[in-house]
Amino acid sequence: MDQYLPEKVNINGEQFRVYLTQEEIQQRLKQLGQQISQDYSDKKPIFIGVLNGAYIFLADIMRYVNIPCEVDFLKLSSYGDEKVSSGEVHDLKNIDADIKGRHVILIEDIVDTGLSMNYLYSKLSRLEPASLSIATLLHKQDATKHDVKIRYTGFKIPDLFVLGYGLDYAQEGRNLGQIYILEE
Repeated sequence: MDQYLPEKVNINGEQFRVYLTQEEIQQRLKQLGQQISQDYSDKKPIFIGVLNGAYIFLADIMRYVNIPCEVDFLKLSSYGDEKVSSGEVHDLKNIDADIKGRHVILIEDIVDTGLSMNYLYSKLSRLEPASLSIATLLHKQDATKHDVKIRYTGFKIPDLFVLGYGLDYAQEGRNLGQIYILEE
C-alpha cells in the first residue's frame, strides 16, 4: 500500500514541510509497543483513543503490542478548525466500556497545553480504573501549562504547529503518512 508522503504540502493556503518521517515514527512506535507489552505483560489493558487525531497512532502502536488488550474511543473538542486551543473542552463521545478495575492506557495524538489530557485524566479517574496511563505521540513540553503525567511519549517537540499522521488543520491533512510543520 502506498502512503501519502509528499515532501511539502499546501493546506488551507499554508505551506508545510516534513518534520518526522514515516520511518522515524514507525521505529519509535515499535519501541513504545515493546515497552507497553513489557509493562503490562501480566495485565489486559484497554486502550482508549482520543478521536479524531489519535486513531492512526492507536492503530499503528497496537500492531507492536503483543499482549491481550481491548480498544475503545472517546471524542473531545477544544480546537474546532483553529490552530490554537479554544481553552474549553467539550465531550462529544464517551467511552462505551466499563473501566472500573481495569488497566487503562489513554492514547492521544498530541499534548499541547495539557488542558484536554488533564480534563480526561480527572474524568476517567473518577471511573475507578485499576491504573490510568497516558501515551502521546507528540508532546510540546514548552507549551504545556497543566500538570499532565505522561507515561509514554513518542516525540518531544518544540512549540510548533504540526499536522499529518492523524493530526489535522481544519480537518485536512490527517491522511498524511508523516508529521509536517508549518513553514514560516
